[in-house]
Amino acid sequence: MNTKLRPVWLISKRELRDQLRDWRILSPLLILTIGFPFLMNVFAQEAVGFANQYGGNLIVDRLVPFSILIIGFFPLTVSLLGALESFVGEKERGTIEPLLSTPLSDWQLYLGKLVVGIVTPLVSSLLAISIYLTVVSRQAVEMPATSVFVQLFLLTIAHAVLMVSAAIVFSIQSTSVKAANLMASFIIIPVALLMQGESALLFWGNNQVLWLAVAAVFIMAGLLVRLGLAHFQREYLLGREIDVLNLRWMGRTFWGYFKGDTHSFFGWYWHSVRGTLRKLRKPVLLLVFLAVIGILWTYSWANNNLQVYLDSIEPDQMADLQQRLIRAGDLTEFSGEFTAPSLFLHNLQATLLIAFFGLFSFSVLGIILYLLNTSVVGGLLGLFKLMGYAPLPLVVAGILPHGIFEFPALILSCAAVVHIGLVLVTPQAGRTIGEVLIEAIADWARVVIGLVIPLLAIAAVIEVYVTPQLLGIAMTTIK
Repeated sequence: MNTKLRPVWLISKRELRDQLRDWRILSPLLILTIGFPFLMNVFAQEAVGFANQYGGNLIVDRLVPFSILIIGFFPLTVSLLGALESFVGEKERGTIEPLLSTPLSDWQLYLGKLVVGIVTPLVSSLLAISIYLTVVSRQAVEMPATSVFVQLFLLTIAHAVLMVSAAIVFSIQSTSVKAANLMASFIIIPVALLMQGESALLFWGNNQVLWLAVAAVFIMAGLLVRLGLAHFQREYLLGREIDVLNLRWMGRTFWGYFKGDTHSFFGWYWHSVRGTLRKLRKPVLLLVFLAVIGILWTYSWANNNLQVYLDSIEPDQMADLQQRLIRAGDLTEFSGEFTAPSLFLHNLQATLLIAFFGLFSFSVLGIILYLLNTSVVGGLLGLFKLMGYAPLPLVVAGILPHGIFEFPALILSCAAVVHIGLVLVTPQAGRTIGEVLIEAIADWARVVIGLVIPLLAIAAVIEVYVTPQLLGIAMTTIK
């Protein structure tokens, strides 16, 4: 193993030497590392003073974790320049041919560039955080708990791996440094949006949920590294000279994959859709397993934690709530709102939203949204049990009639998104990332158009006209 890793260190030392000689990277990196912690400290104090003038009751202590997260992020944005130029920059300077002609494996070349791309900004970020903590520790500020520090440092490491690995993938796929640098916004903006969600969790103060965010970011970072390793081919770097956005080729390729080899509607279902379903067997089993675990966990959590909430409800309010549940079959009060088309569009929108976030996160965010949708069932059943209703009749009357169509539709759509992430990180000899992605999206479109949309339409009709009637009957008999 040491023999195989030694070339990686040689490439890393060569890359580090090149970066340390580049003043365009060192100058802003040093300024941000040394100066930004002091600037962030002043900003936090001014923000607290301004908010408290208008009764905001904000304290500096709550801004310390947020400040650490921001301070660790900014050096990473500057260091992306080195990662974006890692391969395409050498190609423009004419130094890529000697490097690629060395007797090194593709994975050794890739990891050598990746290690330096991650270590340099990470050292800068951790040094800036250390300076900030030194400054804050001399003030009358209460420090966060040790677990919060651990989460923040892990998030900083995960952000570094995520951003640098994405930058190197862009460097491999680009034909010029200008094109690679323009792609930086597709790294910085998504990570900035991700940090907004993490900041909300920090202010919310729920450390358990933040641990899930840490795990999700690490998974996405690892998948990005895997993506680069799977699609790095030295011949591909030398063979491309210009990028062309060929929409006609993209449309023709997508339609060819989507239609398959059949020329009839039923043949398309039998061969193309059926062939896609065979590809989704493992993702479907994974999602079913995750849904069962999520429902059982939220059901147990509701039984253990919601009793205090129910005890706080006044008796007359509880009686009114129970009467509303008993009248669940009466649709007159929902007239104009609870309709089959609106429900169908709502469910379709949720399905497309899961696909959208899953597409840009190797299905990680899509799986999280999927679990949020399915796990709600367990929480509701646990709540009804505490209110004195038997869960099983509620499942049979209130979930099963439309659920036998809606849940398969959700699972199939999410499985197709998971399939996209899996095929992207799987080595595909002789095929580009674009070709693999178009085929995977065509598989997703087959499933959505051929199965998910019809299933959601049937589920919406049943949920509006059948489920409320059955639920209303069940609520009057199972109490």
